[in-house]
Amino acid sequence: MLAVKSVKQSYVPSEDVLVLLETFRKMVNDCLRIGLANDASSLKRLSLLSYRELRGYSCPSYYKLCAISRAVGVLAANKKSNRRGFTPRSPYALKPQLVSCYGFKVENGLLKIPMGRRRYRDIPLTMHTLSVLSESGLRVRSFTLTASTLSLTFSKEVREIECTNTVGVDRNLRNLTCGNEEEVVQYDLSETIRIAKNTRRIIASFKRDDARIRRKIASKYGRRRTARTNQLLHIATKHLVTSAANHGEALVLEDIRGIRRLYQRGNGQGRKRRARMNGWSFSEAQRQIEYKANWAGLPVIQLTIRETRGTSTTCPRCGERLQSDSRLERKLWCGKCRWLMDRDVVAAINIARRGRLRFDRSLPDSQAKGGAAEAMKGNPTPMVILRVDAPKSTCPTTS
Repeated sequence: MLAVKSVKQSYVPSEDVLVLLETFRKMVNDCLRIGLANDASSLKRLSLLSYRELRGYSCPSYYKLCAISRAVGVLAANKKSNRRGFTPRSPYALKPQLVSCYGFKVENGLLKIPMGRRRYRDIPLTMHTLSVLSESGLRVRSFTLTASTLSLTFSKEVREIECTNTVGVDRNLRNLTCGNEEEVVQYDLSETIRIAKNTRRIIASFKRDDARIRRKIASKYGRRRTARTNQLLHIATKHLVTSAANHGEALVLEDIRGIRRLYQRGNGQGRKRRARMNGWSFSEAQRQIEYKANWAGLPVIQLTIRETRGTSTTCPRCGERLQSDSRLERKLWCGKCRWLMDRDVVAAINIARRGRLRFDRSLPDSQAKGGAAEAMKGNPTPMVILRVDAPKSTCPTTS
């Protein structure tokens, strides 16, 4: 199967590159204007409507095709938001940029960008970028330029790992729990809560009555918070995917889209509680797991909302509903089994079991496991859980 990744670096643009970025931005905005006026969000229709309008721009023709494709993606996202009941602002490209998959070359440590009439502009690649692209079997597919950064997208063909088991991944605010009946591992992410809290406190401490300056400061500290949080998630997800690949276990993810609706104003939670939960990067954790698993050739099973329901409140042994107690914090107990369990561990085990049902159905009859089913009432299944507390996400990566 085809796996795709990207690498990002900084660079210093020349004057002609800045002019090209601004030209591409104007072409995208022209396509957006034409698409909104004619209610066109498909590539074929927008190309027919806007290609003649773009003839006045002096740039290679394939940049015009890329501008149309970029506008189609924005228009499709805007149309989807309208269908879901949101009322987004009219789409408009503010920052200069250039996205293309045609005509460029990577030679002698340089990215050669076509400027027209067989002219190229060279951008030096950093040592990190060159080391990433030095892996055999890679193919550079496209590049994205802004006024200060360069991003290269590359791909390779990977062989899918034949898995014999599944491992459930339960995403929580303070940890990332993964495991099954044999072993459960927790990766501590409580540092992300402290980072978010400090960022909110710093932004709130600025009292200058100038919205532009406050917005600039909030954007600066927001980017720093995102970078630090993503790095912690990167370390945890890297250990998770590596461990699953070494054991030949398919990853199973739950569907928790729409969880933000539980923490809106007026739902009974305090402001601090809503701020913590709405700053939870659960989608970023899923994105990192999916692209790393795809790069390693590891299958990922995405449960539906219906299959996800009740994963943290159902006893893995007997299928009874677990009971909670405010004195037990995140512990739950089963009135039938008399068993005290951590709710995150319970969720990971149940997610792994529900994913295994679908995983076994996709296998040939000769490879499918017999009896791999979720615990149900009246059908107790003996199970031994070995819980291993993983080190914090700052532990060194194993080779």
